[in-house]
Amino acid sequence: MSTAGQQALEEILRRAETVDPARLPELVNEVTLSLGLRSVTLYLADVQQEVLVPLPDTSTPEQPVWPIDHSLPGWAYRTSSLRVAEADDGGMAVWLPLQDGIERVGVLGLSCDRLDAALLRFCRSLAALLTLIVLTKGAHSDSYTRVQRARPMDLPAELVWAFLPPRTLRAPEVTSSAVLEPAYQVGGDAFDHTLFDRTLHAAVLDAMGHDLPAGLTSSVALAGCRNARRTGAGLSHLTTLVDHAIADAFPDRYCTGVFLHLDLESGELTWTNCGHPPPLLIRGHRILPDALERPVQLPLGLARLSGQVPTVHHEQLRPGDRVLLYTDGVTDARTRAGTRFGLETFTEFLIRATAAGEPAYEALRRLMHAILEHHDHQLTDDATILLVEWRPPHDPEPTVPGLL
Repeated sequence: MSTAGQQALEEILRRAETVDPARLPELVNEVTLSLGLRSVTLYLADVQQEVLVPLPDTSTPEQPVWPIDHSLPGWAYRTSSLRVAEADDGGMAVWLPLQDGIERVGVLGLSCDRLDAALLRFCRSLAALLTLIVLTKGAHSDSYTRVQRARPMDLPAELVWAFLPPRTLRAPEVTSSAVLEPAYQVGGDAFDHTLFDRTLHAAVLDAMGHDLPAGLTSSVALAGCRNARRTGAGLSHLTTLVDHAIADAFPDRYCTGVFLHLDLESGELTWTNCGHPPPLLIRGHRILPDALERPVQLPLGLARLSGQVPTVHHEQLRPGDRVLLYTDGVTDARTRAGTRFGLETFTEFLIRATAAGEPAYEALRRLMHAILEHHDHQLTDDATILLVEWRPPHDPEPTVPGLL
């Protein structure tokens, strides 16, 4: 990278500390103009990952909203890769993904007269820097959140989204990805995942109802899960603590859920199941029937009534195995004609996509959109999917030949 490019990044970083989040695009264009970039536009993916929305910039012409599924910027987002095209005015249009690790944030669009190796290196560094700035600024302002919403969000959904972690996380041995709909009206569904002490901790929850108390119930379950996890509680104790928290706070409510731990070194999977659909095990390109089917305990909030200690189940995974958690809204919702998306269609979609080399996070995005389309974008129940893939370093990830 040239000295001028390094100085530009340093100036953006320095000035970004105090700039109004809404003025960030203007700052970036001001600083990068001398480097041969005609314009720089930051695009953020909307809540449902359907479109890329530009951050407003008074210093440049208004930019279009790009569909993720049918545009070159969308291709950069879907594949997490660089895209370059000739612009209508004879210049170059460059599209780079904005990513926090593996979590996709949006796309950086750049316009320039020519693109050489030095300028491309600067653009990559700029994309990485702006991703961090957007995430930091977004935590202290609603400017970016409002851009990412196509319509108002219901209060229960607002509550649940405030507790949710990033959709995707990754370590060298594991990838965990999740999606949740209907994004603007979700009530009782929630998911959680984190990496700690060489273990993936994950959970999927489905609280009774589709109202504010449902959102409160799942939020208490998430908070209880994290509180227990951060004090070193094992799965049995964690499940008990969450059960008691819901019973104490909402005695007339309950929540189903699966809590799991995956040892990143050994591949040992442990989990508890409280009234929830059992996890599914995908090995190779097929579902192993009943592989993770175990006796189910009472839902959270009711289990204390039985006086039983939560049972922790065990399964040894093989490299490349995928574990699928979901709520019944994925498979049980019906169209007006009465047809269901169904478990078979749901799992076949994922298997075909991942077998073709599609990353799990993109396969889940497309799957959820297919479910929404099947039900005319009118889900009668929340739908959540979480997919975990264990692939230790000695079992290298296959190359990606392309997307479906």
